[in-house]
Amino acid sequence: MRRLIALAALSAMAVATTAQAETWKSYAKTPTGLEWSYDTDYSYRDTQTGKVVVMQAVGKPGAEPRMGPSGPGKADGVGFVTAIDCKNKSLISLGGYSPKKPLELSGNWRTATSALAKSAEDKALVESACQGADQLTAK
Repeated sequence: MRRLIALAALSAMAVATTAQAETWKSYAKTPTGLEWSYDTDYSYRDTQTGKVVVMQAVGKPGAEPRMGPSGPGKADGVGFVTAIDCKNKSLISLGGYSPKKPLELSGNWRTATSALAKSAEDKALVESACQGADQLTAK
């Protein structure tokens, strides 16, 4: 019985670790040295809207102490979850996070009005995240 409990605990930890994997793909750099990335492990296509949903975060390569990109709950995690309409090149923010603010996602984002990608960073996110969007997992 103890072995069964230990095996169940190890399996749960393995699943939790997999679900929290972060593979950050850089898509924009600012003149001040900040770098925007999105987590390809988090990215998916929403089945109800067809939009691509990504977790994006800011970081500064080489900074000491380390500064992102990181997901919610991390000491250096600052970012947003964004839904992207690849066809119309528009975005909707689902929520943001920082070390002092946990991530809370909007419950009504699917009915919200999206805004055109205007900034260089937003345009770069749309271009990068929408490449191969048809290959993303649907949720």
